[in-house]
Amino acid sequence: MTSTSGDKSSTNQPEASEVERWASLIGGGAMVLMGLKQGSLRGALTALAGGGLVYQGATKQSTIQKAQEAIGINQPIKVEKTVTINKSAEELYRFWHNFENLPTFMKHLKSVKVYNEKRSHWIANAPLGNSVEWDADILEDRENEFISWASVEGADIDNSGFVRFKKAPGDRGTEVKVVLEYNPPGGALTATLAKLFGEEPEQQIGDELRRFKMLMEAGEIATTEGQPSGHK
Repeated sequence: MTSTSGDKSSTNQPEASEVERWASLIGGGAMVLMGLKQGSLRGALTALAGGGLVYQGATKQSTIQKAQEAIGINQPIKVEKTVTINKSAEELYRFWHNFENLPTFMKHLKSVKVYNEKRSHWIANAPLGNSVEWDADILEDRENEFISWASVEGADIDNSGFVRFKKAPGDRGTEVKVVLEYNPPGGALTATLAKLFGEEPEQQIGDELRRFKMLMEAGEIATTEGQPSGHK
């Protein structure tokens, strides 16, 4: 009887290990959600601790990939925004094409240095006062119409995107459409944590395009930008 019991216990070991992995993932996911709901520093720390549990579970090889996908880890983040600017496509394209101009209206960028017609070096702000860097190459460049780019190997954050300049209906200027896709460390989980610090990606790009519109139409960005306008 003892021998039979021992065999059964041995047979159940892999199953128990699998349960342990799932418990780590589910427990970590629950802590992340609870921490985000609290919306405080304590909540952020709880979320980070939960993320650690998720990571611990994920590093144990198994059928955990589905669980990772379910809670957003390793998923690319895609942002798409469009703004209409009362300027010609030629003027907007020319300003944007010089990537070193971008930090003037993109607050998340510290600097961009253009090396040549194809490659540039980018430094951006990251949560908690950190910064990230990467080199990017232009993939396609259609004058006055379209620019696409992608980070090269070794980037702190894998990213790619494009900007399209298209004549707006009714002679109202130019529609500027920006699409970005990136893979920050920790995937969508990192982006969710960033929301706690006021850096939600979609809102960030929307704000930056609004500043771009202001800069191109008025020649400057209003100093009251970001404050309530008082209009209803």
